[in-house]
Amino acid sequence: VLGVSLSSPPIPGAPSPGGADAQPSRAPGTLPLTPSLAFQRNEARAPRATSFAVVVAIDFGTTSSGYAFSFASDPEAIHMMRKWEGGDPGVANQKTPTSLLLTPEGVFHSFGYTARDYYHDLDPEEARDWLYFEKFKMKIHSTSDLTMKTELEAVNGKKVQALEVFAHALRFFKQHAVQELREQCPSLPEKDAVRWVITVPAIWKQPAKQFMREAAYKAGLVSPESPEQLLIALEPEAASIYCRKLRLHQLMELSCQPPANGLAPERAVDSSFRQAREQLRRSRHSRTFLVESGVGELWAEMQAGEALWWHVGAASSPPPGPCSSTRGPYGAVGVDLAFERLLCRIFGEDFIGTFKAKRPAAWVDLTIAFEARKRAAAPSRSNPLNISLPFSFIDFYRKHRGHNVETALKKSNVNFVKWSSQGMLRMSSEAMSELFQPTIGHIIQHIGELLGKPEVQGIKFLFLVGGFAESAMLQHAVQAAFGAACRVIIPQDVGLTILKGAVLFGLDPTIVRVRRSPLTYGVGVLNKFVEGKHPREKLLVKEGKNWCTDIFEKFVSVDQSVALGEVVQRSYCPARAGQRKTIINIYCCATDDVVYITDAGVRKCGTISLELDDVDEAGGAKRSRREIRASMQFGDTEIKVTAMDIRTSKTVRATIDFLSN
Repeated sequence: VLGVSLSSPPIPGAPSPGGADAQPSRAPGTLPLTPSLAFQRNEARAPRATSFAVVVAIDFGTTSSGYAFSFASDPEAIHMMRKWEGGDPGVANQKTPTSLLLTPEGVFHSFGYTARDYYHDLDPEEARDWLYFEKFKMKIHSTSDLTMKTELEAVNGKKVQALEVFAHALRFFKQHAVQELREQCPSLPEKDAVRWVITVPAIWKQPAKQFMREAAYKAGLVSPESPEQLLIALEPEAASIYCRKLRLHQLMELSCQPPANGLAPERAVDSSFRQAREQLRRSRHSRTFLVESGVGELWAEMQAGEALWWHVGAASSPPPGPCSSTRGPYGAVGVDLAFERLLCRIFGEDFIGTFKAKRPAAWVDLTIAFEARKRAAAPSRSNPLNISLPFSFIDFYRKHRGHNVETALKKSNVNFVKWSSQGMLRMSSEAMSELFQPTIGHIIQHIGELLGKPEVQGIKFLFLVGGFAESAMLQHAVQAAFGAACRVIIPQDVGLTILKGAVLFGLDPTIVRVRRSPLTYGVGVLNKFVEGKHPREKLLVKEGKNWCTDIFEKFVSVDQSVALGEVVQRSYCPARAGQRKTIINIYCCATDDVVYITDAGVRKCGTISLELDDVDEAGGAKRSRREIRASMQFGDTEIKVTAMDIRTSKTVRATIDFLSN
């Protein structure tokens, strides 16, 4: 059913039957809205300031996670969470592994080092019934049809709803953080005192961001009635916020010549960087580069400003100021996958798959042993790295294959990997370099391609941040490839830059004033049919008028700069009096040349729901048609929508959903 516009005769922009149409299966009696061009413009609003006593940021990482906080009364002091119990020898434990353990009944047991250690101590047969999850974060991004019912697979193969898994993890952090806050500030109010910030990768699309928000609601961090109490922060954006506040003595520059110990030498950054940073704050025409090296993504961003910050890693997003971006799955997880492929070459893909299913705890032991060796890898290291194989692996292989692991190594013809007399896999430095090479090679290639672009000529500084930036292998490769062209800088506590930056973002969300839209967003509408311009299959004759269906009406275009607080407004009219609810479909596309919602690459990505009151103050049916003004905000890390009934100036309940498709 087509609605009637507020203006007469009907104007272009009516909802297309295939576009902003009703969905009767969702809400019986739901009808479409009709846009009115009488009010159709963009405007900027000042973000509403909300005060909180304390900001707590949770860096939900792929490999490790943690939290930090700062009191609004002393914003310069960022407090890191307490040291975690457990941990690996020689590895800083300011974060804890992103590992969750549930009982066989699916009840929360533990998180982090506690979960990992308890799981390892279980009897192998008993462990098969427990639900252990690790490195599950990026599954949310890789799932193409993410919904509230999406499931995650535990190490033992059993599945649990992803929302439950994430909620358990967030609830764990909330309990720890609140306990620590109350010990430091006993007078802290019970409710509404904390602003929570959760970091997510910039490559996450709107459904994944909404999913994390829903998990936070389920975990009890905040109430859905107080959405402003929770901020979603983009990881590289947080990293760049933090780097901009660092003092010179907190930055180290890698030299071109690696020392004998394999670790990149460092020297303090001189005053030339101070000058460049000051120019960055004042001007919009210089070049800096920030690279966030995490565990799942490479993302380089080009800011049309004084500096060009570059991130390589598990999550990335624009720095303060307009930028464009390129992305790819290049991070430390790639090294882990390369190690698993190596094991498959040696012992057989079928055996590795069976072992993971039958001995899940032992498989986790093996991956942890590799993680420690991976951190010790360095480009100039000559000594081999020994990786301890769990006894259950050795025993299981002998029973499964009928010969021992040493025989498997000899038969595999895998170079640079031997079997030591102490019962370990002995990996030569060449073998470890081979595992790093594909991931680091992609990073170096990608950075090189970006440095060749005209808009990034003249780069002087390149920053490495994020967890993977701690790797001497990556540091050496980046310095060797680009050290002659620019100066490679590493902040102190490089693995904590995202977490600390997220706290700063929570204290002042307006610090990022402009973002670029990652996609083109819009709705499907009707326009007047023009013979020769519109295809005949799009012709719709309605009340003697010829209309073209499925026209893509853009809200924002891909790479369009959108200021914080800027809203896109459209006015609509319910199709009939007494209508209680309407749903508008949102479409998106990665290009800007889209014409119809049926074009290649265009997909329905979400819905806007407007709930209307069909009874006036006197209790009678409303006779006059109503104009509903919808305001969509694209300049924040999440797309938001509000609506108002123009006749009554009352707020209409408006929600935007990216998870129900």
